Amino acid sequence: MDMINMLARWGHVLFGITWIGLLYYFNFIQGGYFKKATPEALADAKKHLAPEALWWFRWGAMFTLITGLLLMVGVHKLNVLNDYIVLGATLGTLMFLNVWLIIWPNQKIALGMVEGDAPAAAGKALLASRTNTLFSGPMAFFMLAGPHYAGYGMGVGSTALYIALAITVLLELNALVGKQGPMTTVKGVITSSIILTAIFVGLFFAV
Repeated sequence: MDMINMLARWGHVLFGITWIGLLYYFNFIQGGYFKKATPEALADAKKHLAPEALWWFRWGAMFTLITGLLLMVGVHKLNVLNDYIVLGATLGTLMFLNVWLIIWPNQKIALGMVEGDAPAAAGKALLASRTNTLFSGPMAFFMLAGPHYAGYGMGVGSTALYIALAITVLLELNALVGKQGPMTTVKGVITSSIILTAIFVGLFFAV
């Protein structure tokens, strides 16, 4: 069992690095390049680079989720649950759903892989991707805090958790039908993620 636990943790970290690394690449690097690239370079990147990167991106997300579920349900039988893990796992699950249900379907249209309104699809994919970047900071913090930070102790169901989950739901609804707001720029989304992490941490100390 110890070896299965270790392999699941190892896989969870490796797949998570792949997923979140590509998330940051798309938001911090590729988006800016696409705005500056020549028409020829842009066409080539959309035809060859972006689809391959999206393949690694979405399957990195899939196997991060699978290994996470294996850890929680298969290895620990849900005995590791506390408020931190619940919040981190909720954020991670929403990020996974955004990848497969919003970002990937709309990116296929935006890249011309399937028919559709490319500009509208690109906007939907970008907002969901920005939201995932927003969630990534607190997700990483609380997934790490769950087994390693003793300041809150164990147990599930505090008022702070419910408030944090309500904020998360509102932000996810914005990803579906809202606007980018301060997440329009790279600096803005990084700052927003740090602020959201601080808000959530503050809740667990204040409530």
